[in-house]
Amino acid sequence: MAAVAKGSLAGKVALITGASSGIGAVTAVLFSRLGAQLALTGRNEANLKAVGEKCQKENGVKPVLLVGDLTKEADTEKVFKGAVDHFGKLNILVNNAGIIALGGITTATLEQYDRLMNTNVRSMFHLTQLAVPYLTETKGNVINVSSINGLRAFAGVLTYSMSKHAIDAFTKCVALDLADKQVRVNCVNPGVTHTELHKRAGLDDKQYEAYLKRARYTHALGRYAEPEEVADCIAFLASDMASFITGASIPVDGGRHALCPSSLSREEGGVSAMAQHDE
Repeated sequence: MAAVAKGSLAGKVALITGASSGIGAVTAVLFSRLGAQLALTGRNEANLKAVGEKCQKENGVKPVLLVGDLTKEADTEKVFKGAVDHFGKLNILVNNAGIIALGGITTATLEQYDRLMNTNVRSMFHLTQLAVPYLTETKGNVINVSSINGLRAFAGVLTYSMSKHAIDAFTKCVALDLADKQVRVNCVNPGVTHTELHKRAGLDDKQYEAYLKRARYTHALGRYAEPEEVADCIAFLASDMASFITGASIPVDGGRHALCPSSLSREEGGVSAMAQHDE
């Protein structure tokens, strides 16, 4: 069930990053159902086209598809220009693109640090800067996709957690910077969410299955999230229903943030310490 009514984003133009898979793809489909006009970007052209087709089936409007690597400044500028040149305005920016990597202080490398921070934080900083004049004009809003790792500490995912903490700080600071322009900035902090993110980080099928099973104990509601549940919160924040919310980090984590640190063994359930983090 969508968090906001059908048609509630009608007339709004949204740019969604990382839209070729996972939370970004599901958010794109939901936004289309709610009436938004979309510019979608991702690195996987085939996946992005498939998402675009799903969006078009929802409201009959074909999204603008912009393939690019947001760690490259030229690509970021090209993607943004493609979106605003096509629509002439921007109401909503969803900064969803992100990657994960496993490793703590003894195993993470400087290369991994640069890759995580460039993808998860620097690209968000750049794209948001580009969007500010357009969002100011429309009194629009920004939703950043962070993680429970932005609110809590977990072993074995140092660079990922650092990047997500940075996103939460970025959200609050930019919300204050833009408050006098009536531009709202918020973020969502998912817990374990059923996407391909962790497999791309190196977990095999057996490890990933054990990781999902462990969510029964690490989340108060006793399960992991589906990406649609995170997308619902993003849509709510993008809508006028959230008109007095800014600078917020909203856990969409089944109560994970409220639990005491787990006393489970680092190897319990066959999941290594590096895989015991959340989304």
